[in-house]
Amino acid sequence: MTAVRSPRTPSVRAPAIAGTFYAADPDALRRSVRADLDRARARRPADAPVPKAIIAPHAGHVYSGALAARAYVLLEPARNRIRRVLLVGPSHRVAFEGVALSGADRWRTPLGEVPLDHAWTRDRLGDDTAVSVLDHAHAQEHCLEVHLPYLQEALGDIALVPLVAGRVASPTLARVLDALWNGPETAIVISSDLSHFLDYDACQARDGATASAIEALRPGVIGPRDACGCRPVDGLLTLARRRGLRVERIGLCNSGDTAGTRDRVVGYGAWAFHEPEGTATDSDPVEATARLARAHTDLLVGLAKEGVDHAVRDGTPPRVPVESLPQALRAHGAAFVTLTRADGGLRGCIGSLEARRPLAQDVAGHAFNAACRDARFPPVTADELPGLTVSISVLTPPMPLPFADRDDLLQAMRPGVDGLILEDRGRRGVFLPQVWEQVPEPEVFLAHLLRKAGLADSHWSDDVRLWRFETRGVKAAPWSPAAAPASPSGPQNP
Repeated sequence: MTAVRSPRTPSVRAPAIAGTFYAADPDALRRSVRADLDRARARRPADAPVPKAIIAPHAGHVYSGALAARAYVLLEPARNRIRRVLLVGPSHRVAFEGVALSGADRWRTPLGEVPLDHAWTRDRLGDDTAVSVLDHAHAQEHCLEVHLPYLQEALGDIALVPLVAGRVASPTLARVLDALWNGPETAIVISSDLSHFLDYDACQARDGATASAIEALRPGVIGPRDACGCRPVDGLLTLARRRGLRVERIGLCNSGDTAGTRDRVVGYGAWAFHEPEGTATDSDPVEATARLARAHTDLLVGLAKEGVDHAVRDGTPPRVPVESLPQALRAHGAAFVTLTRADGGLRGCIGSLEARRPLAQDVAGHAFNAACRDARFPPVTADELPGLTVSISVLTPPMPLPFADRDDLLQAMRPGVDGLILEDRGRRGVFLPQVWEQVPEPEVFLAHLLRKAGLADSHWSDDVRLWRFETRGVKAAPWSPAAAPASPSGPQNP
């Protein structure tokens, strides 16, 4: 991937369509957006699950805002869980190859500014040459900006990953989406209108066929005349079929139903895409993680044992085929694996904070690394195995931690429970829940966390943002002949 980085001087993408696609006055915009969301909430079923991804239209708010709002309110119950939104749409003004990221630090609408999550994006896309920073593709593009006022109202404090698709093949775009899929803290919005400038009846017929293709998860049959965002839609359909997603229609209409005449209309559709059961997207993530640990204790221990065995026997990382494993272990997850000696002393601990690969592979890989790649210790030997205890801690998705000021943050922190991620203008510090054992006072804990982020102990600014997470896991001593069977435990501190 071409360099994905913020400019040295913080930059803000100014709104390009305020006053045309939506009101430029903040109060007027807020009133109209809230009115659309209120009407949409009244139509949302009480038990509606939170989707992983949505398709929503991107015309002016007066034309398609009411339908788009019905998609946004499905995400709203996860407001305190969704940390970032991956926003993907087609390029209407600039021709280019591949997928364009914005280099700005923040995007602004009349309702305020939204930060871009550059570090996270760079970490996951790596050297993917299909994606590059191309600011002029974003400068006047409306298809992403038009969604932001609704997302700001419905989801509050989020980070943004804006992608504009140029000439790019569906498998390539599906690969990019897959790399950025992540856990339930990441929502995906695909931006697309449907047919353009047909008469009312012809529009209904063509859009009905497009809707059928989307609902059958049939990539490759929707073209530019069917949907201006056909490439992003096709990329999502390709990945949705591969990941086993379920799709449901939210609504279908056109500009003749909303604010235009019926002789030349533009079609609009909205859909919700749901992950299979067991992925924790539409349930409480802490309880879902606890259930996962209870249900799959033996498999988690076996995967950790396999990783340590590989480290001791041949020094090669384990290969873990996931096809035959339960869905919960095939889904992307984040875990830490900790090795301790019989006397309780640490023997190795390595893990990840965010989901980047199937949980089964994450556990086995970190067990291997804890046994032979923890720089604090020499590699584990075969003679040590009978006395080792392995702990597997599965992390819950990070959730935004709201606070008004530093004092409010100290009151909100939960000693012994919270792992914390702190970010401020590109600097980042992370503490796992176990750190509370050494630093039990919130004031001191925060000072050390700021220091880990490369900031002064007393540092504070309006840009400080925090997320909290917990861990649930299992403990076992799988190599000891006298070991008791593995059993679920409460929060673990790797």
